[in-house]
Amino acid sequence: MDVSTALLTDHYELTMVDAARSSGRGHRGAVFEVFARNLPSGRRYGVVAGTGRLLEAIAEFRFGPDELSFLKANQVVSSDTLDWLESYRFRGTISGYAEGDLYFPGSPILSVEGEFQEAVLLETLILSILNYDSAVASAASRMVQAADSRPLIEMGARRASERSAVGAARAAYIAGFDATSNLEAGRSFGIPTRGTAAHSFTLVHDSEEEAFRAQVDAMGVGTTLLIDTYDIEAGVATAIAVAGPDLGAVRIDSGELPVVVRSVRQQLDSLGATKTRIVVTNDLNEHTIAGLRGAPVDVFGVGTSVVTGSGSPAVGLVYKLVARTSDEGSWVPVAKRSSHKGNPGGKKVAHRTLSEGVAIEETIIADAAHRAPQNLALCSKP
Repeated sequence: MDVSTALLTDHYELTMVDAARSSGRGHRGAVFEVFARNLPSGRRYGVVAGTGRLLEAIAEFRFGPDELSFLKANQVVSSDTLDWLESYRFRGTISGYAEGDLYFPGSPILSVEGEFQEAVLLETLILSILNYDSAVASAASRMVQAADSRPLIEMGARRASERSAVGAARAAYIAGFDATSNLEAGRSFGIPTRGTAAHSFTLVHDSEEEAFRAQVDAMGVGTTLLIDTYDIEAGVATAIAVAGPDLGAVRIDSGELPVVVRSVRQQLDSLGATKTRIVVTNDLNEHTIAGLRGAPVDVFGVGTSVVTGSGSPAVGLVYKLVARTSDEGSWVPVAKRSSHKGNPGGKKVAHRTLSEGVAIEETIIADAAHRAPQNLALCSKP
């Protein structure tokens, strides 16, 4: 067995199971749904991501000797529940939106159906993965739109925790990014990886020319040379003198980008390097990318903004019980009723209205088998 994910959860998930088993309600059928009550400010839609990672994590949600010993030593649950956890497997069903799908407030992104005691245990794991990955994918989607068909490279590993960085690269790729700097993401998910050199590489050499020659010797003239360690204009001249007009690309990581990019393009063209591309980095986000729409940028590299959800590092997804079985076995819709956090009861089904093959509206209704007393009809338009 691989490393267990069973303790990537909150203490109260286990104590709820323990108490529900004691009350005799743990075996009741239950339907949990993942949805967002609202979207982050300024957003018209969200993008679903993380489901693939989640399903793999659920497959490893097992309580082995180490996990059980920890729970026993800390008296988290009773001995009866420890015995039950030893053979725990989620045996219910999970359904939901495909990764890359858009979602709106109320969209039933994921539905988890099974015994209460089995399904409630997955809450924290589900939300920790879907909230983060969907935040990254939602931000990445906005950047893809702003880039207007030009390639984007995700390069934010150093701005996230080591495991989150891998998930972020995957989520950005799902949303339309073309590559990542993260090698583990490349190995784990087959995402194309990209990267050449940082400023430290230039600084460790005695001159910029020496650094460029070393890089070209090692990587060929198709490489990307970082030209702003010292003076950008001089860097461009040195790059072409070393690599020739067939240089693959130059990278700019500082300066007033709209002005600098145009100046660099003119200089490259004047030196005969008309096919040398310009890669731009420097703390980009969807707004700065949109501001460069008319500039001769060929590739964008995005780090901090994409892995932090561009200001919304979690998208507010919740995991709520919406239906349970009665003692007679019939389904009963249930819902929290607090004034600002209420949600309709009953399992939901989403339908999309198409116009010439394009979805223009999403309508959500209660599934007949788990129906609430009054039918629900929520509509969202992208």
